[in-house]
Amino acid sequence: MGATQKIWTAMDVAASQAKQNNSNSTVDESIPHSPLSVDSALSFSVMAPRVIELCKDLFGKWAKLNDSCFSVETVSGGITNLLLKVSVKEENGDTVAVTVRLYGPNTEYVINRERELQAIKYLSAAGFGAKLLGVFGNGMVQSFINARTLTPSDMRKPKLAAEIAKQLRRFHQVEIPGSKEPQLWVDIFKFFEKGSSVAASTLQFEDIDKQRIYEKISFKELHKEVTQLTELTGLLNAPVVFAHNDLLSGNLMLNDEHDKLYFIDFEYGSYNYRGFDIGNHFNEYAGYDCDYSLYPSKDEQHHFFRHYLQPEKPYEVSEKDLEALYVETNTFMLASHLYWALWALIQARMSPIDFDYLGYFFLRYNEYKKQKEMCFTLAQSHLSGYGTA
Repeated sequence: MGATQKIWTAMDVAASQAKQNNSNSTVDESIPHSPLSVDSALSFSVMAPRVIELCKDLFGKWAKLNDSCFSVETVSGGITNLLLKVSVKEENGDTVAVTVRLYGPNTEYVINRERELQAIKYLSAAGFGAKLLGVFGNGMVQSFINARTLTPSDMRKPKLAAEIAKQLRRFHQVEIPGSKEPQLWVDIFKFFEKGSSVAASTLQFEDIDKQRIYEKISFKELHKEVTQLTELTGLLNAPVVFAHNDLLSGNLMLNDEHDKLYFIDFEYGSYNYRGFDIGNHFNEYAGYDCDYSLYPSKDEQHHFFRHYLQPEKPYEVSEKDLEALYVETNTFMLASHLYWALWALIQARMSPIDFDYLGYFFLRYNEYKKQKEMCFTLAQSHLSGYGTA
């Protein structure tokens, strides 16, 4: 791919952290590690035996079991990762299940795996996501969550929206060791770095049609938009929290029997602005068809904000606090469109997955431009009322 930078594998991260030998180690040394990798592009019939071999290598108690004791099935396959459920009939007759997550090819260009593994340790201790059981060359094994994945329409149901809000507040209160610097603008401006092998503004496509479409993008204009939005959001003094940054329906699971909600997949997690995490989540109401007419109304947003700000007494939240979070969220919602638009350009060049990433860039960037005037006016009016602008 022409890349010269170091690409961290899960094993690199685990080995690096094991050397630290202190309480801040990203991965507990008791977590099993394997150098094996499993190509997510393989056909399922070829992949399944390799996944079984991987599980035997990772977990000693399964090493001598016959392959017939293992059952492998696909849980989901998005545009980045592949999730597999492995059920194992152990020697005592009990059947246990784990989740094997295979990272998508070249995702390390846009995902900090070291940061992800560090966060999982603390988020799991706080009751979020699945427990980390092992890491291998291009993925991880986690405890299996017996729940269904939400749909985009589920997220807007008042009861579920309230529960997501409550859980997101609790998520934002988890302390992760290390730098607390918000990563939004750091990551976005990295997309413009000319010296980077994957700078969004200097890509080259072998496909002539893709190159022609790519050359229609004005990066001078795009950089100006990013700079303007950076300055505007800086005036809002939004709280910095450890954010999920990718709270779409596919990363929310619900056990209907026990009415328990789970957040999963923290690969984009980082310290970030509160409003970005919420605004990004609201953008995901659009679903996989990206129908942004489904973006939540002001009343729907206020319902969410009430349960986020005061989970125990949601209807005691003041109008002033509701309006402030409304402005913060809808300004950072614009940043969500810019972030994923630029992300899509990197994926268009680096990902082997058959997805129209270039089309996705224009979809997100056009939605940003469509919403910009309204959101800028909203923020500037709010700030002028507080004597800030």
